[in-house]
Formats: sequence, C-alpha cells, structure tokens
Amino acid sequence: MIKTRVNIRGTQSMLGKSALYVVATPIGNLNDISLRALDILKTVDVVAVEHIQNSKYLLMTHGISVPLISLHQHNEVEVTNKILTLLAEGKNVALITDAGTPAISDPGAILVQQIRAKGYPVIPIPGANAAICALSAAGITDPHFFFYGFLPTKSMARQRELVKFKSQSYPAIFYEAPHRIIECIEDMIEVFGANRTLTLARELTKVFETIHVSSLAETLSWLKSDIYQQKGEFVLILSGNEKPDKSQVSEQAHDTLKYLLAELPLKQAVKLATVITGENKNTLYQVALRLKQPDQSE
Repeated sequence: MIKTRVNIRGTQSMLGKSALYVVATPIGNLNDISLRALDILKTVDVVAVEHIQNSKYLLMTHGISVPLISLHQHNEVEVTNKILTLLAEGKNVALITDAGTPAISDPGAILVQQIRAKGYPVIPIPGANAAICALSAAGITDPHFFFYGFLPTKSMARQRELVKFKSQSYPAIFYEAPHRIIECIEDMIEVFGANRTLTLARELTKVFETIHVSSLAETLSWLKSDIYQQKGEFVLILSGNEKPDKSQVSEQAHDTLKYLLAELPLKQAVKLATVITGENKNTLYQVALRLKQPDQSE
C-alpha cells in the first residue's frame, strides 16, 4: 500500500509515486485557492481538467505550467483509462474542474471510483464549494441540510423530484443554470406554494455576487423584473417545511401503500409499506383506512 505523510509546511509528499490529487479550485475569485492546492498543481506530472482553456487561465494566473489532459462528462471513462496508465508509469496526477470541488455535481466521480478500485491513493485537497459558500451566508440556523445538486432539466421530472422535499423539515440545496432559473422557481411554487422561503445566491465570489432571501413568489417577481439577475450560476437553498403535516405521507409512500393494499390485507400492507418507505406506521395505517373507503381517492 502506498502511504502519505504531511511535512511541517502542510504539503503532502509521497513516500511512493502514483497518486490522484482531487484539487478544489476557486468558484469565481481566483485568489480563493489554497497554498497547498497551488503546491500540488506545481509538482504533479499531469493535471486532468474539465475545460483546458478555463484551467489554463487559472494556472497561468498563478504561474503554473504543467501538461493538461481534458476530462469531462462525455469522455470520463476513456480518459480514466489514460490516467490509470499514467499512474502505472509512476506519475502523479491532479484533477480539477472549472470551478469548485471535483466529483460533486461535476466530472470526476467515475475517475475517483476506478482509481481507488485499482488500489492507487486518492488524496483530497479541500477548498471552495458553492453550496457551502452560499449556506454560510444564508443565516439558516438549522444544523442539518440536504444537498441535491442539479435538478432535472424538464419541468415534469423536476417537479417529481421536488415533491420528495415537500414534507422535509430541513433545508435543501440545489444548483441551477441561468437559462432554467425562472422555470425552476415556477416549479417550486407549483410544488411548495408561494410562501416557502428561498435563499438565492448567484455569481458567488464574483463582482456581481448577489444573495437574495425571500419567499418563492417574491423571488420569482424579483428575477422577472431584472434580467441581469437571471445571469450567472445559481445556488438555491429552499427552507424546510416548518410545520410538516403528520397526517400526510410522501407520494412514493402513498403509491407503494396503494399497490400493496390491492394485493394484501390492510395490516400486512401497512407493515410492509412501513419497512419499504420508512414512514410512520400509524400515519400509514390512517392513510390505508382512507384508501380502503369506497369511492374515495387520495
């Protein structure tokens, strides 16, 4: 096994060769990169990047010249094999994306999985992350949150995913692109109603950084009134349901219970639905009673 150690300067040095360094890079402001990240990028043999031109600019800004290889969502499997060959030759490789931490709503997870499967070290170099950056400035006191990333691009599929968060009591964090931001918030209103609180963070760490906290309805109106606020990359933090309805279950649990009731006695169906969905047994029992009533639908 290849081991690593940290010297007194905090720079990770290899006892052997052949490691993948997963390096976080700035999400906007190019100064938001750690000294350790710069040190790693200067010393590895090759850097795998999402888009060569974008990464060239970052590296040139910090005086770094190193061979680059393009790795993105369309070629990750193919390039993973090339990187495995480099590691087999005793080379060290760094992975960066256009912004933030690789493999989180960005390319890199397949590469990391395969590198680890082959027994090579995968060493994280922490840094900027858009979700955590937005959350830190949102003023949300709940210590728990759920990170989702990018929602589906089509409205119907997006709403199906959003419904899963309807009764969730803690915040959910989403990423969204500028050309879908209006439609995304419209879908949120359709699912959650107009009054749920949303923290919208755009262009984080950049010149036109904006953090806007308001209801879904007000946020939609604000965006529509100013086309410039519709530009850039978005982090959306949807507040949790402050008063979850204990008499309701998720759509998935409802459908599961309905299917089981068609095949099993009521008590057995409720017991199995509790195991499958994780919902409260007593709540499921009450829903089952209503489903069993003639001429009544949920």
